[in-house]
Amino acid sequence: MLRPYEAMFVIRPQLEDEQVDAVVKKIEDHITGAGGEIVRSEKKGKKRLAYEVKDQRDGHYVLLNFNLDSARLTELERTFRLAEEVVRHLVLRQEEVGPIMPKPAALPPAPVPAEA
Repeated sequence: MLRPYEAMFVIRPQLEDEQVDAVVKKIEDHITGAGGEIVRSEKKGKKRLAYEVKDQRDGHYVLLNFNLDSARLTELERTFRLAEEVVRHLVLRQEEVGPIMPKPAALPPAPVPAEA
């Protein structure tokens, strides 16, 4: 059964745009080769990391939305770990989004104690 997933990964900043595209294509090909399907692929661009990771201060951010069988997810995780170009990655399963709950009504202000 295919489940929806979202992956965000960071690619080394030294790579040129063509090399970044090749890394993204390699990950996409792994997903489609495992029987999955790519829903959306979005390159977010080169940005500064919040903290240094593997001696890198910047990185090319990529967001992938895809459907994949959960049994094949460990293979994808292994591909991310073995790819030398990928500095950091995170794969999350997307849940069905239910109705948005309204904000609770504002509470009345607390009474101010009288001074004696």
